[in-house]
Amino acid sequence: MMRQIFLDTETTGFDFKSGHRIIEFGAVEMIDRKLTGNNLHFYFKPDIEVEAGALQVHGLSNDFLADKPLFSDKIDDIMAYLGQSELIIHNAGFDVPFLNWELQLLSPNKWGALEQHCHIIDSLIMAREKHPGQKNSLDALCSRYGVNNKHRTLHGALLDAEILADVYLMMTGGQLDLFSLMTPAAEDNNNTDNLTKGHTSTSTNQALNLVDLLALKPQCDAHDDYLKLLDKKSKDQTLWRRL
Repeated sequence: MMRQIFLDTETTGFDFKSGHRIIEFGAVEMIDRKLTGNNLHFYFKPDIEVEAGALQVHGLSNDFLADKPLFSDKIDDIMAYLGQSELIIHNAGFDVPFLNWELQLLSPNKWGALEQHCHIIDSLIMAREKHPGQKNSLDALCSRYGVNNKHRTLHGALLDAEILADVYLMMTGGQLDLFSLMTPAAEDNNNTDNLTKGHTSTSTNQALNLVDLLALKPQCDAHDDYLKLLDKKSKDQTLWRRL
């Protein structure tokens, strides 16, 4: 079972070294490439004023946050939820230091650093490697992959985590190399004969890099889920369905 968590935060400002704090935490759970609905979302009351620039980004004012819990009140819930998972964060270089800053402020700090509990993947780095020289903000990726983000008028931790999950599924969908599956090794004439007769031997499977699809049913199900996502985004115009 592969458990992945898509995570985002909103903060009072842009530099934790200046004492800024996390004021919103949003996380979305995916197991075996299927969203479970088991999400986690909190707002937090900070001990510092929300900067004007940050307020323009997320719209979370100190008045709105005044009756919310402290980050320290919810840290046990957060760490229990995140533990032993793969975290996918867009621009993890921003969120992870903020989360570690909050952990350091705890007295005592019984958790240590976030990296001790989770494997962290930065989807921004993934996008830059996949689309070098292009814009790779979350909005840009939504446009590139046809993910609907019209309801995203302001940044929001849970909303952005949900959008990131959709983008990640599109970005990592991939396709099989069908040519390599259909082309036998040139020196293996026996394997070619077997293919002509409509069956393959074990050695043929190895030569062709074939896989037993029955044994990989979870992957097939995940592929079907991916096609359904494409159907949704393309309004039932998925090219794969026409082949």
